[in-house]
Amino acid sequence: MNHFRGYLFIGLLTCFSAKANLITNGSFESPVAPAGSFDNFGSGSTGISGWTVVGPEVSVVSGTYFSECCSFPAESGSQWLDLTGDVSNTVEGVQQTVATTPGTEYDLTFWVGNIYDPDGVYGTTSTVDLRLGGIDGTLLGAFTNSSTTTGTQTWEEFTTSFTATSTSTTLDFLNGDPSNDNSNGLDNITLTAVGTSAIPEPATLPLLAIGIASAGILRRRALGAKR
Repeated sequence: MNHFRGYLFIGLLTCFSAKANLITNGSFESPVAPAGSFDNFGSGSTGISGWTVVGPEVSVVSGTYFSECCSFPAESGSQWLDLTGDVSNTVEGVQQTVATTPGTEYDLTFWVGNIYDPDGVYGTTSTVDLRLGGIDGTLLGAFTNSSTTTGTQTWEEFTTSFTATSTSTTLDFLNGDPSNDNSNGLDNITLTAVGTSAIPEPATLPLLAIGIASAGILRRRALGAKR
């Protein structure tokens, strides 16, 4: 029975150590864009689940999109967000307000996609400006993907943190590229409270199942030995 308790404890501990992502639709999978194409969303739109568009325009892009020089795969799932919109190329992006606990530290992770196209319309770098509290709020950082890979969009992960000062926090992800750069990718955003645990994520559920199944097998063996 001691082995049974050990398996069960490991399964439960692994599952419940998973942290809940506070961001809704962080991989921009909803709504679904046409395969091989994109959908545009204008200023103030809430058509992208969980997000509000700030500035002129952004685009939800299919990971099978191909244009001129390049392919544009998503980092996570089958879609990603282009912060430059459809040739609008200005200060624009998306924001989301999440519930937070004052004094609690939060980890924020996201991916920036870049096309290296020095002779074309997609520029050479991709910079995402992250602000707290709105488009004119506090600049948490400017995060630049300077990959020189040609022919396909490449992704770079960035991680930062902040301490909440209110019961809600607004995060703005904004285009920091020049006006002649027509692509700035954003994908796979996660926000978690430091040092907290939450309900199991789908990937951890099999571990819980293993622990429970092992418990059942060992319990039956123990009962059989007593007969």
